[in-house]
Parts: sequence; structure tokens; C-alpha cells
Amino acid sequence: MSTVYEKPVLSIADPIRFNAVKAQIETSFSSGQVAEFFKSLVRAGLRVRDFEAVIAKGLLGPSAASEYVLLGNADQGQIRELYLASLERVAPEVREKFFKLYAYY
Repeated sequence: MSTVYEKPVLSIADPIRFNAVKAQIETSFSSGQVAEFFKSLVRAGLRVRDFEAVIAKGLLGPSAASEYVLLGNADQGQIRELYLASLERVAPEVREKFFKLYAYY
């Protein structure tokens, strides 16, 4: 018996705030902005996978942190998943250039 895992569809409790934070994440990871976003992480001394520190420093946009803290736990979890999935989709040449941001040490 072989079954494929399907990610459950979770409803979003606060779509307005959720979409505002989502848009700022998508903008940060857009092909034209991702290098600048990564440079800001380097200047701040943060690792790319440390989502809570990244958003708290305001590196995802001016209002992302304040909108994020107002979301419920389920919505925050979905935002964290979106962020982590976005950083894995970064082009290989950009990831290689900013290798230390991705390194585990």
C-alpha cells in the first residue's frame, strides 16, 4: 500500500494580516530582492533559518513583525512554513554566494 502525503489545508483565521506578512516575505525572496535581503541578514549577523530573529529585526519589511505577532498560532505556523519553503527555493547561485547564511554551525 502506497499513499502520498498530502499537506492538510488549514484555514487562515486572519487573512488580511496573513496576506500582508506573506506579501512581505514574497517580496524579500523575489529574484530582484533576495540578494539585498541576504546582505541585510549578513549585516545583522543572522542565519537565514532563524525566522523569529529575522522578523523581529524588521528585515522582512517595516510592518511584518507587528502584523506577525497579532496572528494566531496556526497562522504564525503557516507563515513560518512559507518563509522556510521560500528560502529553499532560492536560486542555487545565490545560495552558494551566501553559503554561510545557510550553514549549520
